[in-house]
Amino acid sequence: MSQANRTQAAGGRPGMRGPGRGPMGGGFGMPMGMPGQKAKHSKKTFLRLLHYIKPFRVQLTAVLITAVLSTLFNIVSPKLLGNITTHLFEGVMAQWNGGSEASFDFSYILNIVTLLIGLYVCSSLFAFIQQYLMAGVAQKTVYGLRKDVNEKLSRLPLKYYDTQTHGEILSRTVNDMDNISGTLQQSLTQVMTSAITIIGIIVMMLTISPLLTLILLLTLPLSFLVIKAVASRSQAHFAGQQKSLGELNGHVEEMYTGHTIVKAFGHEKKSEQTFAAINERLYEAGWRAQFISGIMMPLMAVVNNIGYVLICVVGGLMVTRSMINIGDIQAFIQYARQFSMPLVQTANIANIIQSTLASAERVFEILDEREEEPDTEAAEACSEHRGHVRFEHVSFGYTEDTPIIQDMNIDVKAGQTVAIVGPTGAGKTTLINLLMRFYEINGGEITIDGLNITQMKREGLRRLFGMVLQDTWLFNGTIRDNIAYGRAGATEAEIVEAAQAAHADHFIRTLPDGYDTVLNEEATNISQGQKQLLTIARAILADPAILILDEATSSVDTRTEAHIQQAMRKLMQGRTNFVIAHRLSTIRDADLILVMNRGSVIEQGRHEELLARGGFYAELYNSQFSGGAAAS
Repeated sequence: MSQANRTQAAGGRPGMRGPGRGPMGGGFGMPMGMPGQKAKHSKKTFLRLLHYIKPFRVQLTAVLITAVLSTLFNIVSPKLLGNITTHLFEGVMAQWNGGSEASFDFSYILNIVTLLIGLYVCSSLFAFIQQYLMAGVAQKTVYGLRKDVNEKLSRLPLKYYDTQTHGEILSRTVNDMDNISGTLQQSLTQVMTSAITIIGIIVMMLTISPLLTLILLLTLPLSFLVIKAVASRSQAHFAGQQKSLGELNGHVEEMYTGHTIVKAFGHEKKSEQTFAAINERLYEAGWRAQFISGIMMPLMAVVNNIGYVLICVVGGLMVTRSMINIGDIQAFIQYARQFSMPLVQTANIANIIQSTLASAERVFEILDEREEEPDTEAAEACSEHRGHVRFEHVSFGYTEDTPIIQDMNIDVKAGQTVAIVGPTGAGKTTLINLLMRFYEINGGEITIDGLNITQMKREGLRRLFGMVLQDTWLFNGTIRDNIAYGRAGATEAEIVEAAQAAHADHFIRTLPDGYDTVLNEEATNISQGQKQLLTIARAILADPAILILDEATSSVDTRTEAHIQQAMRKLMQGRTNFVIAHRLSTIRDADLILVMNRGSVIEQGRHEELLARGGFYAELYNSQFSGGAAAS
């Protein structure tokens, strides 16, 4: 993966939650949040995302109702507390004017306190129900989206994976999906709550004093100017922080995966210097971003305090003139403090939603990718096949203007062993990809036992093949499971028999847990040669009609190779075998050798025949055994 791609996959993804963001995505300390990539088609993406949420209309309605009730119960509380303050103040004033203790109606205060406790409990209960319902909606929505993406990935052609980095695909299917999930779970409920809170507080303030409400609203433009000024300056630094973070992650990944090479060539210091330089850029960008976004609270506090001062001065004058109760001033100040919070959260959430739409758009791009050509309605399920393979006038190119294979004709009889040789880029692997329909040919036809492979179901076609490649692939699981991957429903005895045939049984039993040994992520707890033996055992267990071998014994020692060659000869009997060969000494007994160069079969025949012709094959063969062995 290139550094640029690593950067994009590791740190440059849209919607990544930045430092300073609270778990709810709307911390008061960083109002505008992390600037994210914007969707190219926000409206279209939003409507498409709604399609996944639409089945949960009832639950969303319930979420809205519980959000309204929870917020309203909280909004009413300051007004009731103000009533208590007013009652106490009036009682104190009555005593001051010569009244008695009876001026205080403690039963009235107790009733309000009881009502407040009930409101707070109900508000918390409805908030709990709201979060519970929204968690279900969010996870079920993302579950459906993940399911569609997973099914889509299985239908995409090999060409898609050849043109996309693994990190980019993972970024879309994991990171972007998590971003969508987090926004649905947290930010969507915050949008509802903030909107209801703003409306409810304005209504309550208007019932107390329209004049004080107007004074508070006049400070809003100043608040928005502060938010815009700080956000516009911090966004560039946050973007730089994300870029540096991506570079740092890419460098660490690169150095970790290639740590053996780094040590072998003595480049540890260079790696450390590169890390230090990137880390310094990350520090500078991060420090500036956090500092600038951090001054938001002090600036907002100044603006809010201006409003509080005006409210207190005007409100105090109104109290002295008996235009308003003192408890109402207390309630109004509480509302004023609550009013700024949802405004800041709304500004933050707007940015998060934009970032989420960008993530959703990236996910939908996968769903819109062109799939493999579907199997025809008349496609046949593969039954028993002998393995007679023919290429008739086949032409192919990864792009239309760059043909790789032109007018290829090959006739491989059932049971024959065919070796494919040629220099790098000659088209050896391409030929196998066409045979298994990983790519569609541009012209001609490929048949197996007289049946065009386009008339066969892909699943059935690929079951005809067993593969042992030079690059081993083992998954995180037991050795038993890795071998059993070759055939569903294989018994223990069949697994052991396949391991014995591949000469893997002995080393497996020497491991502490035998067949129950768990291979780690990179299978570093066994040697490269042992990995290859397991993949050979897996192919033996599959018992395919056609074998594809890509220098299957290149990673084992000479003695083990001799055992494997013996086992492979038994396995290859009665099957059609395609052997991609790099060491020409291993294919002397092949029934047919195809010599490829620049996408064409330029020579074919047996080993002795090709040597006798003194052509391209003879040159390749002699170069490996006359002082040019390094060429192999």
